[in-house]
Amino acid sequence: MIEQTVETMLELIDKMKESIKLDIEDIKQAKHEKLLDRNSEKEEMINEISSLKIKLNDLIINKVKAGEDVDIYRQKVDNLEEELRNLYKLNKELASIVLPVQQMYKEIVDDITKNNGGALLDVKA
Repeated sequence: MIEQTVETMLELIDKMKESIKLDIEDIKQAKHEKLLDRNSEKEEMINEISSLKIKLNDLIINKVKAGEDVDIYRQKVDNLEEELRNLYKLNKELASIVLPVQQMYKEIVDDITKNNGGALLDVKA
């Protein structure tokens, strides 16, 4: 059961990494609308990874309580932790790209509204 949970988490992490890589490419190509298409899918994966992490912790605790040696899972869990760190780094890379783009759009909107007396659109009837 522990092996299966770790394997499922690794599969989800790989999907998340691939999705983030696509996000980075879409930002570079100014295909920002495609980012929104993947957001709900990524949110579901994040929630599932979080749930599986709790499940994995519970499984390991139950094994320890039952007196079983959990060191047999050490390599798999260490690998899982490394993959989670890699996912974090990749997500940090995405954030370093997204935040400046977000700031750029904010500045554009601020400039437009400033030039229109505080309104985004200058409507004349």
